[in-house]
Amino acid sequence: VQLVESGGGLVQSGGSLRLSCAGSGMTFDDYAIAWFRQAPGKEREKVSCISSRGGGTYYADSVKGRFTISRDNVKNMVYLQMNSLKPEDTAVYSCAADRTNYWSCSELLYNWWGQGTQVTVSS
Repeated sequence: VQLVESGGGLVQSGGSLRLSCAGSGMTFDDYAIAWFRQAPGKEREKVSCISSRGGGTYYADSVKGRFTISRDNVKNMVYLQMNSLKPEDTAVYSCAADRTNYWSCSELLYNWWGQGTQVTVSS
């Protein structure tokens, strides 16, 4: 299983970014995918996740209403659209996978990880 993130960068407060997570070496629609983030000196936080077939999603309260997760199982991609970005969204964002078709993605272990992509939001 390989996961590769892209789409990070520097953006001004209030701006938008779309992160992408490309999966390979896996039957992509057998895996739930989550986005985590970690800022310096802070614990890792699960930002959002989506079940293997896309029927179940989860958002942390801190991003609810601003971030949208989606997936394209034909292209083996998961996306995180981030709008109304705030300086406190600055972190390394990583996608992770868990092999399950369970309808809910929020309580899974996420055993496979990408290398992460930096998101920096300036004030």
